Amino acid sequence: MMPDVTMHLARHVAAAKHTDLPDAVRKEVARALLNWVGVAIGASRHETIEIALRAIAPFAGPPQAAVLGRHDRLDIMNAAMLNGISSHVFDFDDTDLSTTVHPSAPVAPAVLALAEHRKMTGADFVLAMALGIEAECRIARAVVPPHQAIGWHPTGTCGVFGAAVATGKALGLDASRMAHAIGLAATQPVGIREMFGSMTKSFHPGRAAQSGMLSAFLAEQGYTSSEQGIEAKRGWANILSTKQDYAAITEGLGETYEIMRNSYKPYACGLVVHPVIDGCIRLRGAYGLTPSTIDRIDVDIHPIVMELTAKRAPSTGLEGKFSVYYAAAIGIVAGVAGEPQFSDAAVRDPVTVALRDKVAPRIDDTLHQDQARVRITLTDGRVLEQFVEHAVGSVSNPMTDIQLEAKFKDLVTGIVPPDRVQHLIDLCWGVDALDDAGDIARAAAA
Repeated sequence: MMPDVTMHLARHVAAAKHTDLPDAVRKEVARALLNWVGVAIGASRHETIEIALRAIAPFAGPPQAAVLGRHDRLDIMNAAMLNGISSHVFDFDDTDLSTTVHPSAPVAPAVLALAEHRKMTGADFVLAMALGIEAECRIARAVVPPHQAIGWHPTGTCGVFGAAVATGKALGLDASRMAHAIGLAATQPVGIREMFGSMTKSFHPGRAAQSGMLSAFLAEQGYTSSEQGIEAKRGWANILSTKQDYAAITEGLGETYEIMRNSYKPYACGLVVHPVIDGCIRLRGAYGLTPSTIDRIDVDIHPIVMELTAKRAPSTGLEGKFSVYYAAAIGIVAGVAGEPQFSDAAVRDPVTVALRDKVAPRIDDTLHQDQARVRITLTDGRVLEQFVEHAVGSVSNPMTDIQLEAKFKDLVTGIVPPDRVQHLIDLCWGVDALDDAGDIARAAAA
C-alpha cells in the first residue's frame, strides 16, 4: 500500500501552532534568520545580483518587497527570488550537514517577502520558517544521498517544498490545500550539481523560493494537484531518487525539529571543506607556517568532499568555493577564509596556486563529514599533523551568538548604515515578539 506521506505532512503543517514550538527551536530560528539576513545583504552588490536585477526588473510587478541591501523593490515573488539568490552567492549560508541542504536560503526569502506585503506577526513568521525548514530537510533525508549522487542539488529540489510549506502556513492553508501546495512544489524541482562554481548555483534556492510561493498562492485559490505528489509511483521521490525513506518525512513530526541540526559557516565556501580549513589554520598558527616552508599537504577527508569540491584548478572565486585544494591552500596563506579570500584575484594568486598544487586529498570512509586529518610535510622533512574532530560551525562545535553577530557585522558593513546595524541585529534576535515581521526587511533595505 502506498504510504500517505504528502497528506500526513500537510495535516501536520496545517495543525501546527506557534505554542507547539519549544523555546530552543524559536531561538534557533532567530539564529538562522540573523545569519541569513547577513549573507543576503553581504552579497547584495555582487555581480550575480546586478545581472539578475537587470534581467528581471523590466518585467517585475508592483514594488511590494525589498531586495535586501539595496534600494530596489520588486513584486514579492521576484523579491523572494533575488533575496534567495543573494543569500547563496557567497556560499556562506546555513547548512544541514546530513543532507547538504541550505535550509534558510529557499524559506526565509519567501516568508520575509510575504511578511512585508501582508502584515505578519513575528510569531507567525517563526512558525512558518520552522515548518518550512522541517519539510525541506525531512524530504531531503528521505532521498539523500542517491538523490544527490544522481546530480540533483537538494537545496533547490527540496527547498521548493520548504518555501511552499512556509508560505502556505503563513497564508493559513488547511490540510487539503496544503497538500495541493506540496504537490505543486513536487512538480517544480530545480537545481543540478553541474552548476556548482557558477552563478547558477545560487539561482537554485532563489527559484525554489519563488516556485514554492507560487505553489502556495495557487493552492490558496483552489488550484489542485496530486495529493500524493511526493510518494506516488511517478511522484517526486520515485522520479528523483533511487532511495525513498518515507519514515524520515513522517516519523516524529512535532517531536523533533530539523532546525536543531542546523550549522553555520565561519568560512565562505562549501561546508564539507571546513574541517580541512580548520586543520590548516590551526597548524599555521601553531607553527608559524608560510607557503615557502611547505613541501606537501595531505588531507584525509570524508567521501562527500570529493563529490562536491573536487575542482583541481579553480579560476574564479565561485569555483574556489568548491575546491578542497584551494581551501587547504588559503587556510595556510591567509589564515582566514572569509569572502575576500574567495575573490577571483585571490584564487588566481600565484603563491596560493603554487601551494594548491601541493595538496593531496585522500578519501577515508571512517571519517564523519565534519572531520578531517591534515598532514603537512615541511621542506626540512618534518611532518606536522592535525586531526579535526568537529569543524567550527558544526552542530557539535557550533558558532556562538557572539560569533554570528560578528559575522553579520562583517558582511553588512558598508551596505547598511552604521546606526542601523545593531537595530537590525536586535530585530532578528527578537523576531518571535515582533508585531510586524516585515520590519526586518524594511530595516535591511539600503
